[in-house]
Amino acid sequence: MSRIAYFRCSTSDQSVEAQRHALGGTFDKEFADEGISGATLAKDRPGFAALLSYVREGDTVCLYALDRLGRDALDVQATVRFLLDKGVMLDVRGLGIIGRGAGEIVVAVLAQIADMERQRIKERCDAGREAARDALKATGKTHRGKASLGRPKAADDPAAVVAWRRDNGKSIRETCEHFGLSKATVARYCSQL
Repeated sequence: MSRIAYFRCSTSDQSVEAQRHALGGTFDKEFADEGISGATLAKDRPGFAALLSYVREGDTVCLYALDRLGRDALDVQATVRFLLDKGVMLDVRGLGIIGRGAGEIVVAVLAQIADMERQRIKERCDAGREAARDALKATGKTHRGKASLGRPKAADDPAAVVAWRRDNGKSIRETCEHFGLSKATVARYCSQL
């Protein structure tokens, strides 16, 4: 009977170490997927696939949160059911041991709530993009005052930035202020041309 930890970090502001610390225990084996979204099915993640190959009946898989298994309610439920069918228990921080019966119901409800929240976030993002497109079409600026929907270009013509700096005898700092560019961008333009 092994205690096994699974960690998933999809963004740079998440860390395996923070999850390990929050779980506060020692583990016989650890598996992790870093930089992988919860939208990727659990079985398709290399770390979790390795965990599935490793676990045996009587083992306990420890998780920082249920959403570390995934964001899709059906995938989370299928994964939990697969582990329980194998005789593996889940220990989720804040929920405790999840087993057959009531534990499966709790997982189903929490997975559905997480899935609903993911859909709400998507709807809010879609609505924001639509508002930005409409405002851009009507006024030439997004509803947030930006000139485009994407990431703004530092400058349309790096050669023009370099020429202005040279012709006016300006420093990098002064060029940054004039064009609204970062020091790194102006320095890169100057070194390339």
